[in-house]
Amino acid sequence: MAAYFRQAAAGLAPHMMPTLKLAVPVVIARAGLLLMLAVDTAMLGHYATDELAGFAAANAVQIVMVLVAVGLLQGTAILTAQAAGAGDRRACGTYFRASLVVGLIVGLVLGLLCVAGGWFLSLLGQTPEVAARGQAVFLMFAWSYPALGLWMACTFFLEGLSRPWPGMIVSLAAVGANALLDWLFIFGGLGLAPMGAEGAAIATSIVRYLMLFGLAGYVLALKDRRALGLFERSTETAAAVRKLFRIGLPLALSRALEAGAFSALTLIAGLLGVVALAGYQITLNLISLIFMAAVGTSTATMIRVGNAVGRRDALNASRAGWAGVAIIAAAVGVAAIACLAVPGAFAALYSDDQTVRALAASLIFVAGFFLVFDGAQMVLQGALRGLADIWITSIIQFLSWWAVSVPLGYGLALTAGLGPDGLIWAIFAGAMVSSTTLSLRFRALTRRSAAR
Repeated sequence: MAAYFRQAAAGLAPHMMPTLKLAVPVVIARAGLLLMLAVDTAMLGHYATDELAGFAAANAVQIVMVLVAVGLLQGTAILTAQAAGAGDRRACGTYFRASLVVGLIVGLVLGLLCVAGGWFLSLLGQTPEVAARGQAVFLMFAWSYPALGLWMACTFFLEGLSRPWPGMIVSLAAVGANALLDWLFIFGGLGLAPMGAEGAAIATSIVRYLMLFGLAGYVLALKDRRALGLFERSTETAAAVRKLFRIGLPLALSRALEAGAFSALTLIAGLLGVVALAGYQITLNLISLIFMAAVGTSTATMIRVGNAVGRRDALNASRAGWAGVAIIAAAVGVAAIACLAVPGAFAALYSDDQTVRALAASLIFVAGFFLVFDGAQMVLQGALRGLADIWITSIIQFLSWWAVSVPLGYGLALTAGLGPDGLIWAIFAGAMVSSTTLSLRFRALTRRSAAR
């Protein structure tokens, strides 16, 4: 094993800068989505704790829904990257048209599911007050899911072509627009009635359409749109839709399993009371914001590995994967040190409630211990998906989060009496299991491919 890692490390340098050039705008674009949620959370925390709790409960389910959409559409980036690596540009256009179909279908289905959001929260044991606020939030999110699905199709297509900068610019602009609309709808700016959590959902929904219009306009204006075959009628589009679903379903399952585990832990926090739920939501939001660095690096790594697979270059597929892990370990390590050093400063950004702030600071400190492992497991998922290793990766995620984190979190938080701290330690355990197992899997597959 030591010889394998020495061989891999020797070839990392040529992959570091290309991966970083691709990862940085992707990271910023993904962070933009979480910054929107961070602004929602912070403004609601300063508005009213009960409004934040209702938004947090609804968001626990919303995150699963969004990540299911991400999984179903992420195949666009994988297939586009492999087609680009193989020099088949017209296939890239076919996958784009197919992704628009998939994105619209996914958006419509998820929008319809929002109608039952409040009922689902009640079924999961949330209080009637939290479920009622959550239902209002669900309904205000429902009508924006088709826009979200189509925006994702455009984003993943451009990233598969190694053109992530437009997505980054649109996401950054969306953060500013969301903050302004939050002020209008949450607090009642310019004479509007204050709407609290429901207003935060309205603001985000409007911004989703603005993001779609901005990015779709860019794609349609590409100078090489004809070479890519974006507007060609093709009998291959239906087959490409089926292929995207074949790849996307296990990816969506994996995303849903991981996000569902985190949402389950959030709902366990809801059983501990409003303060516990608010403090845990603040911590989870901060962790998720840092985690966007891993999500972006994972996407860049997936594309780099996918390009190498398209060229049938097993050695550089391996090196691209380990380069991504090295990058995220360094980046997230800095954030982990900050969480350990000044957790109270982060907590103060989210709430004026001293009890909530103290709890969040305690949880953020604990979170600092597992961030590097959590980032590594995300990048390794991307590397394995670049190899088109879909189902085994999903099984590993299921075992790591549902067989380890969720039962351990319930036991530590409720049975052992550790409260929200127990939930954070449970995430630590799941991240350790996932990162270790995925690294062994990636090593085995790339070694086997190189041998062939």
